[in-house]
Amino acid sequence: MAEVVKMPRLSDTMEEGVVAKWLKQKGDKVEEGDILAEIETDKATMEFESFYEGTLLHIGVQEGETAPIDALLAIIGEEGEDISALLDEGGSAKEKASEDTASSEDGKEEKPESKDDEEKEEGEGSSEGGEVPEGVEIIKMPRLSDTMEEGTVATWLKHKGDKVEEGDILAEIETDKATMEFESFYEGTLLHIGIQEGESAPVDSVLAIIGPEGTDVSSLVKTGGAAKAKSGKKAQSKEPASEEKKTSEAPKTTQDGRRIFASPLAKKMADDLGIDLSTVKGSGENNRIVKKDIETYKPSEKAASAPAPESKEAPAAAQTYIPAGEESFEEIKNSQMRKTIAKRLGESKFNAPHYYLTIEVDMANAMANRKQINELPDVKVSFNDIVIKATAMALRKHPRVNSQWTGDTTKIAKHIHMGVAVAVEDGLVVPVLQFADQMSMTQIGANVKDLAGKARNKKLQPQEMEGSTFTVSNLGMYGITEFTSIINQPNSAILSVGTIVEKPVVRNGQIVVGNTMKLTLACDHRTVDGATGAAFLETLKKYLENPVTMLA
Repeated sequence: MAEVVKMPRLSDTMEEGVVAKWLKQKGDKVEEGDILAEIETDKATMEFESFYEGTLLHIGVQEGETAPIDALLAIIGEEGEDISALLDEGGSAKEKASEDTASSEDGKEEKPESKDDEEKEEGEGSSEGGEVPEGVEIIKMPRLSDTMEEGTVATWLKHKGDKVEEGDILAEIETDKATMEFESFYEGTLLHIGIQEGESAPVDSVLAIIGPEGTDVSSLVKTGGAAKAKSGKKAQSKEPASEEKKTSEAPKTTQDGRRIFASPLAKKMADDLGIDLSTVKGSGENNRIVKKDIETYKPSEKAASAPAPESKEAPAAAQTYIPAGEESFEEIKNSQMRKTIAKRLGESKFNAPHYYLTIEVDMANAMANRKQINELPDVKVSFNDIVIKATAMALRKHPRVNSQWTGDTTKIAKHIHMGVAVAVEDGLVVPVLQFADQMSMTQIGANVKDLAGKARNKKLQPQEMEGSTFTVSNLGMYGITEFTSIINQPNSAILSVGTIVEKPVVRNGQIVVGNTMKLTLACDHRTVDGATGAAFLETLKKYLENPVTMLA
């Protein structure tokens, strides 16, 4: 009896998957445990194995296509078995029609379709009815994060005409969260680049075409095989691109004639920064110089003492003078991160009914305790670490604040995953401390430092920014005394932390010099009532004013 194979859920946040590559084709024999396909989830590309044995009778999701969880992925059964009923229930009517047509035209039993035939059905051939040439693979813009809707090609590491091996890095793609390397699942020659450096395109747009050298793919390009990118840039002509390739890939040598091995990106960065590659120590395979080596490069004393190269830019005094009163603008292209921040914060502000509660905390005991803790060897605790620890413990006593609104239900999280807002060059990211209530202050400090460093270097992985149940935003280091934040949905609340201010306070009936800090809680009124938010802040205030109670 035929078995229906559904699109699996391969990660906790996966809602849909992309078939990166089929390792079995229609008509192939399948054994239990065989790898059917490579499926791209919101976190990684993973191998998906079969739980059944038989013949692969039908493929419901073609390579490069996206389908939701539980969509019909394939059907496995006995060779020649009638699966029309299963196709009618939820299969691909399009493929069934193709099979019927082929059967009637041939007048004989249908032969297993090849991969190229399946792609032909999908409509990726030429407008004249031709199919995708044998061995040609169309590479789509990948979904590299759970919230990614479009990507920007930051850098191409391969150029048109280059040989590509499976596993080679094709390009660096800027998502809404980070800039990530994208590797090829195929080998061949890079025949076409569909999205130029700096251009943006939605997920599943044609990124490139790989195939045998000399293959004509003009029909694919003309019929939409290369979707137009959103940027207004014109594609570079073949000749300049070829010249640039020759320049960047020309072998470089040291003074003693030894060849220098460096990635194309490292060479380009070195040229832009005026760095002599012979002075750079490579950390890649066979001492190959890679991007990281240029980013961390520090000139030797000899190089530092050498006269700086003459700047190509005109000195400030020689630049064009703009008369006072003339209006001018500088346009800066919005990054994927900035676009996503705008979209998500707008959705949060206008969908969730925000209200704000502010409380002032006496930080005298917290300051004294922090000083004592930091006198211990190899220990460094910040006020932010203390606030995060106290907040996590207060959430344990007020779980309603640690919740999510889903429409029909309110989900109250029994775990505490603390989001910590970190400012980066392009905006704001929120790495997550998982089970923050179980961490000590020193563990919180070490983890925050590590995650913040990754965020500023664009090295955060998608899974390090997922799953927060509450968020803390601290602008105290900038001297901000009080502010309000927009809730980081699907959280129900976010805490805004101001700076510690020295001011007169009343203590035991006397006016004395004190140190206070203001905390503002933004709440979603759909899940957190005013009294609930106030009770949470009251508990948080007690923890901060008496840190010893956090040890109980």
